[in-house]
Amino acid sequence: MAGSLAAQSSQDEPYQTKTFTGNLSDIRVDVSGGSIQVHGGKDRDVKVEMYVTLNNWPANKIDKAEIEKRLNDYELVMKTEGSSVILSSRRKAEVNWDSKRSVNVSFKVFTPQNFTTNLKTSGGSIRLANLNGSQQFQTSGGSLHMTEVSGKIQGRTSGGSIHLEKCRDEMDLQTSGGSIHAEELVGKISLKTSGGSLRLNHLDGIIEATTSGGSINGEDIAGELHTRTSGGSIRLSEMTAALDAESSAGSVDVEVKKLNKYLKLRSSSGSVRVRLSEKPGVDLAIRGNRVKFPLAGFRGEADEYHVNGSLNGGGVPVTITATNNVSIQ
Repeated sequence: MAGSLAAQSSQDEPYQTKTFTGNLSDIRVDVSGGSIQVHGGKDRDVKVEMYVTLNNWPANKIDKAEIEKRLNDYELVMKTEGSSVILSSRRKAEVNWDSKRSVNVSFKVFTPQNFTTNLKTSGGSIRLANLNGSQQFQTSGGSLHMTEVSGKIQGRTSGGSIHLEKCRDEMDLQTSGGSIHAEELVGKISLKTSGGSLRLNHLDGIIEATTSGGSINGEDIAGELHTRTSGGSIRLSEMTAALDAESSAGSVDVEVKKLNKYLKLRSSSGSVRVRLSEKPGVDLAIRGNRVKFPLAGFRGEADEYHVNGSLNGGGVPVTITATNNVSIQ
């Protein structure tokens, strides 16, 4: 069951709205050029707002008649099928491409908090907030934004950044052309970018975070972190996670608040510096152009380039390899 309101003429207001009622559990959205937003809440109904942007058309000249004329070139769907809400906007196959007549159709959706999504857009951003459940989404040309989302989360973008905040459970996010900012996450986390930096703050869980083209910065990470970059340096502070970090193009600087199961650091073209807030027992295996470490309490073999032995009676394995200097403080 659905109700609709009259079309509007302003880009700041929805062109059309519909409310769907019933036993609804998921939403599927497929648009060719617009953005998608889904916000979970306490209401059991699903409210859909559709926005239309006209390309090459000044905002003060947009009117309802022009929108309706251009929408005739598109196949629009706003309906339910069983427990699913279906939204889509695609250019009709028989209509020739004309950039001067093209439109972007975007959807903003308000759902119950426990709701599943399957979202796809070829040219816009995707935003999810306050949702529990399985969330799958992809865009070819926009950014991804997740806030207070839990469940199985899988997202892909070919040309935008990724931002996650206060999410939990299982997260798998990838971008081919942007940076990733992750903050206050808990769970099994996989973050990958081919062309940007990583910013990791206040994470806890089993974490894999990699980039092929930028730096990695983070603080206050617990659990287990595997991270590497092919195009920048690594800077991590307040670490309590078991850590495996590698840079192929820069230095590695790590401040360890508390050592966990292991510490593995590698730099193929830079130095490595480790700062220990406490002085625990460790087993050292270090190789570098020059190695500097505390001598008090050390047992083993050491020279200017290699260190193999135990410090303070041994314990956590610490393995460090660098082409330049290695320093443990």
